Amino acid sequence: MTAAATGPVRRRLTVRGTVQGVGFRPYVHRLAADLALAGFVSNTANGVLIEVEGPPDGVASFCDRLIRQPPPLAAVTGVGAEEVPATGTAGPFTIRPTENSTGRTHLPPDTATCPDCLRELADPADRRHRHPFITCTHCGPRFTVATAMPYDRPATTMAGFPLCPACAREYADPADRRFHAQPVACPDCGPRLRLVPAEGSGLRPARDAEALAAARSLLAAGRIVAVKGVGGYHLACDATDSRAVAALRARKERGGKAFAVMCADPATAEQIADLTEAERTALTGPRRPIVLLRRRTRPGGPRIADEVCPGSPHIGVLLPYTPVHTLLFGLPGDPPGPRVLVMTSGNRSGEPIVTDDEDALTRLAGLADAWLAHDRPIASPCDDSLLRVRPDGTEQVLRRSRGHVPRPLRLPVPVRPALAVGGDLKNALCVGDGEHAWFGPHIGDLGDLAGLEAAGRAERHLLRLTGVTPTLVAADRHPGYHSARLARRRADELGLPEPVSVQHHHAHIASAMAEHGLDGARPVIGVAFDGTGYGDDGTVWGGEFLLADYAGHRRFAHLAPAPLPGGDAAVANPCRLALARLWAAGLDWDPRLPSVAACSPEELGVLRRQLGRGLACVPTSSMGRLFDAVASLTGVCHRAHYEAQAALELEAAAGEARDADMVAYPFGYADGPGPLRCDPAPLLRALLADRRRGTPAPVLAARFHRGVARAVAEICRRARAATGLTTVVLTGGVFANGLLEEECAARLTAAGLTVLRHGEVPPGDGGLALGQLVVAAHERRRE
Repeated sequence: MTAAATGPVRRRLTVRGTVQGVGFRPYVHRLAADLALAGFVSNTANGVLIEVEGPPDGVASFCDRLIRQPPPLAAVTGVGAEEVPATGTAGPFTIRPTENSTGRTHLPPDTATCPDCLRELADPADRRHRHPFITCTHCGPRFTVATAMPYDRPATTMAGFPLCPACAREYADPADRRFHAQPVACPDCGPRLRLVPAEGSGLRPARDAEALAAARSLLAAGRIVAVKGVGGYHLACDATDSRAVAALRARKERGGKAFAVMCADPATAEQIADLTEAERTALTGPRRPIVLLRRRTRPGGPRIADEVCPGSPHIGVLLPYTPVHTLLFGLPGDPPGPRVLVMTSGNRSGEPIVTDDEDALTRLAGLADAWLAHDRPIASPCDDSLLRVRPDGTEQVLRRSRGHVPRPLRLPVPVRPALAVGGDLKNALCVGDGEHAWFGPHIGDLGDLAGLEAAGRAERHLLRLTGVTPTLVAADRHPGYHSARLARRRADELGLPEPVSVQHHHAHIASAMAEHGLDGARPVIGVAFDGTGYGDDGTVWGGEFLLADYAGHRRFAHLAPAPLPGGDAAVANPCRLALARLWAAGLDWDPRLPSVAACSPEELGVLRRQLGRGLACVPTSSMGRLFDAVASLTGVCHRAHYEAQAALELEAAAGEARDADMVAYPFGYADGPGPLRCDPAPLLRALLADRRRGTPAPVLAARFHRGVARAVAEICRRARAATGLTTVVLTGGVFANGLLEEECAARLTAAGLTVLRHGEVPPGDGGLALGQLVVAAHERRRE
């Protein structure tokens, strides 16, 4: 039996994960000092390197606390440990300069201002009182200021702001909360605010505190201010001022699409929306996303203008996450101002968010009455994240960006170094290598040069921060997608083979599989519902039941197709989609139907000729388009002015009557050669009969939702009977519909099936690139 060691021991630790820019080294220093241990800690490109020496019990306690109690923003993914010879050094534990080496570490996302910084911000005795850029190792920008790794001040956009003596002392003191906080600064040495009035506005420029006071005064007066944040500009106005909100909506050409609002504090948020405990946790956490909440209908508190989210029972709410936001609402003693602000992305509709100051003055001209800008550059655009909280308390991220990016996702299968470019809508790229994947920030649509350029900048920034050197590029299979052309160009520039094309709905399913840690050894029943995706047969898919793993997919069933008259032009006209669905089902265009009444006689004539001759009528099995058609047939929405408007309004209508009854409209099922066809003709007949009986639109909408959910459960039961598979994945943009997702999950679970739903990865095209990555680059992929 070996006696326990009594002399000093020395252990070398390599800590991997999100361990730079989070105060990890000072934490290690304090922990070692508390335990009277010797040694050192240093940043390397592969993580944090620690050597610790002392009594065996002390070293063991150090290792245990290091893993169990890391700093608040740290995320430790692995610790390598090895015993090394003790040196006998009795000197103090030290922090060594960053080592230059090869490898990879993880950068944390941008994080909301911490309580300690907020206290200092409001303290007249503190030297950072009212400093708009206050930060420490526990909060503030990371991703949007980093330009390279390892994460040190010269590799950030703060490199141009030399530290004053006071900040330099804090930065160099391991016992200080701002030790090696790379964005640290103060009023003497940090960035500065400025207010730039619109040309001809009659307003005067201002700097620093005067700029903030002027901006708050402008907002109180009903003006629109472009506010520079950590990841780009917002356009802000008083959310209780109908004229201001209407002006912003008109200037931005936003149609009826809802705005998000920023509340001064949680108490204000509770006055305008009903919050569950899980929603409150999401709203107040360090990520500070936009959270979709039920609008408060009881009196009391600020009255949000109807123009903020017209016709919607939900409102997107977020809280201040930068010192500028906090100061914009005002500290005690400041003149009163709005307590709820519209905070929408600083861009024209369809364009990427603006980050450059000169660009902002040009691209936001005519939208803003003034610009509240600052001179700290933004390294990468990063829009606000968006999520909803399910009734069971789990989160469904709908837009994954600030607060999440660039935190890595651990993959269940290793991948070769690869770049996946995502799709054309809600674009977010993804890179991967080995066991990790990193999403880039939300870019938006790639329909113009500005979007493509923003995607290129985001890609270069993400590759620099992750150290991934792609050996292949993956893209959507649609030959006409801008993203596919971008992938071909990038592959050529990188000297790589042609991009690997991944079928759209296969990628959606693979994305959910990867998020849930499935290794692909056994296929799943993938239910992929969305608006459009290029099918294997060259038609438009979107109502798919695929048997899929990472290596391939087989179409088990699909929604029966209908013509898409005019292609993409039909998407803006749900009434045309409704008539095309009736035509496919062999149902008459009764003049009393709201969809018929919404069309002019000339439009009806053109549609009849198109459908009769098959002119510009690509077949589509899209479930998203069926939702649009039913929205028109129920009289809810005939013309859509923004993406998914008809489906969102149909969901809202169904929510009004979800408990009215339990009727579910029926689908038909057509067996035969090839995949099973799910036919909505019986559903349409039942819906029209109810409408003739005067059934209210909300009841029609609720019965439709239940009918779709019942069809999903029926087809998945048939797939289980045919294959023995028992795991169902719900994916695609249609499953952003909380009502449908909950109903489907409940019915599938009741049928004894295992249901996987998206959480951190969006179900829509914002999560597409992850699926492209694992399908194209996983190491077991057959060439």
